[in-house]
Amino acid sequence: MLIGLFPELDAPGGVQRAGRHMAAVLTEFASSRGLECRILSLNDKADLKRLDVTGREIVFTGSDRRKGDFLRAALRTAGRARGKGKGAPQVVIAGHPNLGPVARVMRWVAPRLKTAVSTHGVEVWQPLPRLRRNALGSADVVLAPSRYTADHVAADQGVEAKKIRVLPWGLDPQFEELAVRAAKSPPPANFPQGQVVLTVGRWRADERYKGMDTLITALPRLLTRWPELRVAAVGDGDDRRWLEDLADESGVRRHVHFLSGLSYAELAACYGHCDIFALPSRGEGFGLVYLEAMACAKPVIGGAHGGAPEVILDGKTGYLVEHGDAAQLATALETLLEDPKLREEMGRRGKQRVEDEFRFSVFRKSFRRILRELCES
Repeated sequence: MLIGLFPELDAPGGVQRAGRHMAAVLTEFASSRGLECRILSLNDKADLKRLDVTGREIVFTGSDRRKGDFLRAALRTAGRARGKGKGAPQVVIAGHPNLGPVARVMRWVAPRLKTAVSTHGVEVWQPLPRLRRNALGSADVVLAPSRYTADHVAADQGVEAKKIRVLPWGLDPQFEELAVRAAKSPPPANFPQGQVVLTVGRWRADERYKGMDTLITALPRLLTRWPELRVAAVGDGDDRRWLEDLADESGVRRHVHFLSGLSYAELAACYGHCDIFALPSRGEGFGLVYLEAMACAKPVIGGAHGGAPEVILDGKTGYLVEHGDAAQLATALETLLEDPKLREEMGRRGKQRVEDEFRFSVFRKSFRRILRELCES
């Protein structure tokens, strides 16, 4: 039996998308080996759900944010795993460190369970509470999307290096198809005209590390040379009003356009019609949005922190800037705005990098290898 535990699957966001990808590979791997696969979600609605992911249907059960119900479902599933024949593979994958303790408790019910816990980034860059840290340490395998995050898992969580596997996320196959025609697809009706810097994220007060405020404060310097420059900010959250007020105070409100509630196809069209993508974050464990922009052949500006430098090649596919440094960000944007050929060349290199290293098929192959090791151990 293969078991997947995830915080949420049927919702937008990088963690959710990574979870769907893992669930799809789990489902496919189990089917190829004649194994039973059970997938449980904490935050999705409490019923049996079906989603098409990467051309394969995943079936999972939600718990509607009720932690007790989720734990009971996990323990019942562990009990079923215990009843399987001796020597049958028994593996549980926790899709977030917060769910690591649940996987650990499941082991009390089914001692033969092999456990793997997936980390994402900023949540493991500081020591976790003891319960979660111990769950990471007791897992058979800990996954990290970047070497930077893997190093923090070892240094801050005390996990043995031999247990850690670097598993970079892959570009969503649906987005691969959308990227091909992104530049020819019509953008959303409220997408701005002219030269556009695109940014994508959740605008929440607890995620100000993404650097949207720095992008706004860099605009006045750029508008002296490019008076019609626009920023398109895709996303929403409780910090949007604060960002709008900041744009007002900086005198650039008419140059900042917020777009929310977009479909995946509309998001792809935004990438296709922008000139530059910028998310000068200090907290990206990997950064799927960077892959999406690169897949659409756009130069990318990211923060020189976290996992971003493992995705963006500084000076080749874009630029890395210090978080909070509006002057450095403005300089990087100026360099790209004044040189269309450089934008085109960086975009071409980025697109090639995604095709060579970050396609979903690469992620699928790597994750299947890890699953095989767990099953055969």
